[in-house]
Amino acid sequence: MTDRPDWAPAEVDHNTATVARAYDYLLGGSHNFAADRALARQMIAAVPEVKVQARANRAFLHRATRFVLDQGVRQFLDIGSGIPTVGNVHEIAQKVDPEARVVYVDIDPIAVAHSRQILAGNPNASAIREDFANPHAILSHPSVVELIDFSQPVGLLLVALLHAVRDERDPYGALAVLKDRLAPGSYLVIGHGTHEHHPDQFEEVAAAVSRTATPLAMRTHAEILRFFDGFELVEPGLIWANEWRPDTGDQPSTLSAFNYGGVGRKP
Repeated sequence: MTDRPDWAPAEVDHNTATVARAYDYLLGGSHNFAADRALARQMIAAVPEVKVQARANRAFLHRATRFVLDQGVRQFLDIGSGIPTVGNVHEIAQKVDPEARVVYVDIDPIAVAHSRQILAGNPNASAIREDFANPHAILSHPSVVELIDFSQPVGLLLVALLHAVRDERDPYGALAVLKDRLAPGSYLVIGHGTHEHHPDQFEEVAAAVSRTATPLAMRTHAEILRFFDGFELVEPGLIWANEWRPDTGDQPSTLSAFNYGGVGRKP
């Protein structure tokens, strides 16, 4: 047993790791427990580049959010938002337009509690605890009803989420419900891990993560592409996340092939 940090809600089992808090550790965050750090170290041992990959995935989220803002969208539903770190979606959006609205959704109570602390006093942003696999609960949540106008375009962000939702939980069906509610001109942003180029390494990662509440569900390019059904892929399509519209001055990447990123528009 380990000591419970002061910031941890009493109901949270701090001796059981979660992927969200391991991801926080990989990004350099401080809202994680010893069990989460142990899980992250197992992941690093199997895939030494995993910390760089996590940061590249986060950078993709930033670029994709700015792209969607450039298209005129001013409201975002960020599902699987994780524990807040530098460059949160609401910070990016409200820098462009202080009236931009953001709802964060996560299943991890630490992620939601910390998000609510950060968002205190911000009337245009909220954080709720819901499960992506229960989309109707997300869509009917009072915070979503209050802040998101589904008659207008929305940016639906699913970055580093879907590879933690196995097929038996019907991620395609859950996403179909969400996509159906989006107005034309909405955007879908997906960042998704893949095992197809490094299957042996990810067997070790999958084994470590299998003991958490969100075991991995790595997919192929074709399987990830299916999530965009009904949407028009924005150029350059579904490619390595670090190569999706890199910022001016970015250095050529030496990252291995672990994460796909793409953006689709609802016609």
